[in-house]
Amino acid sequence: MKGKVERVVLAFSGGLDTSVILRWLQETYGCKVVTFTADLGQGEELESARAKAEMMGAEKVYVEDLQEEFVRDYVFPMFRANALYEGAYLLGTAIARPLIAKRLVEIAAEVGADAVAHGATGKGNDQVRFELTCYALNPHIKVIAPWREWDLTSRERLIEYAEKHQIPIPRGKRGEPPYSTDANLLHISYEGRALEDPWVEPDEEMFTRTINPELAPDKPTYIEIGFERGDPVSIDGERLSPANLLRRLNDIAGANGIGRVDLVENRYVGMKSRGVYETPGGTVLHLAHRAIESITLDRGAAHLKDELMPRYAELVYNGYWFSPEREMLQALIDKSQEHVTGTVRLKLFKGHASVVGRKSPASLYRQDFATFEEDTVYDQRDAAGFIKLNALRLRILGLRARG
Repeated sequence: MKGKVERVVLAFSGGLDTSVILRWLQETYGCKVVTFTADLGQGEELESARAKAEMMGAEKVYVEDLQEEFVRDYVFPMFRANALYEGAYLLGTAIARPLIAKRLVEIAAEVGADAVAHGATGKGNDQVRFELTCYALNPHIKVIAPWREWDLTSRERLIEYAEKHQIPIPRGKRGEPPYSTDANLLHISYEGRALEDPWVEPDEEMFTRTINPELAPDKPTYIEIGFERGDPVSIDGERLSPANLLRRLNDIAGANGIGRVDLVENRYVGMKSRGVYETPGGTVLHLAHRAIESITLDRGAAHLKDELMPRYAELVYNGYWFSPEREMLQALIDKSQEHVTGTVRLKLFKGHASVVGRKSPASLYRQDFATFEEDTVYDQRDAAGFIKLNALRLRILGLRARG
């Protein structure tokens, strides 16, 4: 028996790993297990997870639709920051973890549990993301991470344990899976096994959210995204809720082969890993948000945001969503979005999205100043003094270099 635990709330997907964990917790800790399954738009039928948890003796089963909260309170704030980890990753997995962990802690308080548990491995980022959130929201919570405790160190041993304890094994789990996946409304990721060699091209049959760009329509698709204070609110003039808007963008962009990324990233625990991601709607949204900022943000504000973005993205990637530094950065970012309102027109074609128009009632773009034609508001002679003053220190350096 492990240390005394009366009741634990388990993040439960219904798959092989978390099904084994449920039974292992019951046997190892002799505790009652409450399961929590979050619907973040992963596109799977989750009632089967409820039925399985009940069948395996879970004391209470939570299955919750968190899609609107996920997009409104996590995805959209992150997109206001234009966050990209290492210049390429739109953080689809990382941004989901704080919401799941927050609900774990909240449910633990509701049911009087003294511990929470997750199925993240000891090699990955998710263990850090889950646990940093749990400790931030409840410093006294006990976190159980079976992959760091048990001796079930291979998929074969998991299957043996499941068979021994009469745990139904999901179809297709008995053989070697070619990769592992994680999905939500923002993206789907593929990692491991068949993808571990970064020289090997992914199998085309792997992709589920984007059509092969080579097979995408021969005619471009044009869409208009409306923004208010930095958040998207409409597509082609139709106002949509946050989750429905992202879902619609996923469908449109995916049908045009947009959103695939194949990258090698640096995990927080220190190793490099190769991941392949599909983020169709998010890819278009990121591009559109930068476009509306280009005409509504002052140069100083825009450049400061770009300087801070890598730090913000790193905080999200490493699991510090509920840290004071992320919240401080968010306050600065949200302040910058007060006038980020308007419409962006995009052209989607065979895997590529491009901005072809942008307008805003708060635009700082002034054609009367920017025109190459004759104007009456800009005196080009002013540039001479501007250049001389900015060149002064360079001229002095040049004089020193010449003795």
